[in-house]
Amino acid sequence: MKPITRRHLFGQSIQLAGTLAAGMTVVGAADRSSSSKPKPKIIVAGAHPDDPETGCGGTIARFADLQYEVVILYLTRGERGIKGKSYEEAAVVRSAEARKACEILKARPVFAGQVNGRVEVNYDRYDQFRTIMEAEQPDAVFAHWPIDTHEDHRANSLLVYDAWLRMGRRFALYYFEVMTGMQTSQFWPTHFVDISPVEPRKRAACFAHASQEPDEFYRVHDEMNRFRGMEFGCKYAEAFIHHEQSPEIDLPPRLP
Repeated sequence: MKPITRRHLFGQSIQLAGTLAAGMTVVGAADRSSSSKPKPKIIVAGAHPDDPETGCGGTIARFADLQYEVVILYLTRGERGIKGKSYEEAAVVRSAEARKACEILKARPVFAGQVNGRVEVNYDRYDQFRTIMEAEQPDAVFAHWPIDTHEDHRANSLLVYDAWLRMGRRFALYYFEVMTGMQTSQFWPTHFVDISPVEPRKRAACFAHASQEPDEFYRVHDEMNRFRGMEFGCKYAEAFIHHEQSPEIDLPPRLP
């Protein structure tokens, strides 16, 4: 047996201290990353109350259930949307319906301040819309597809796109469809979200817009949900086109 020297003891203590320090660093880093990393913020931007719910209601519910922060950004309050009511009267009704839908989906409503029937796309409106987006700092935004029969849907798409460009293309950008074949056209999805377990919540959020005859418009979206589900291999799905120059985020996974 070799005698234990002072040099040997010193070397062992240095090695042990280094090992412990390395272990503490690794554990500490893992703890910090798992506990403090925030969930991404998602914005779904629609032209009118009921657009985000019909195009993305199931995806909103899926993200919310995963504890993501979800903001529904309404370009207008649907002022032109109730026959026989003034713009002001319709705005009150439809804003209340939007808030009810957001409660069902566990999202936060934000209104961009434009008026349905008087939507503008100009330099001032670009700046105004971008200011809202900069305040929210989203990780991903879902917006109307630009090839759409409704002028407000097209305006919404342009406002989101301009904000994405001028904010340095930092957030992931996805486009959603509404009433495909009647409004949205030339929509060839790149991504899908399985909404099968939350379809009843999407339906309830859409039916919260009672002033908009949901029995009629949801029939079209029910067919879309089923068709996209067949494409994706599930019962119900929503479909999206990802802007290939934007980052990507993890969409809610397909469920068993």
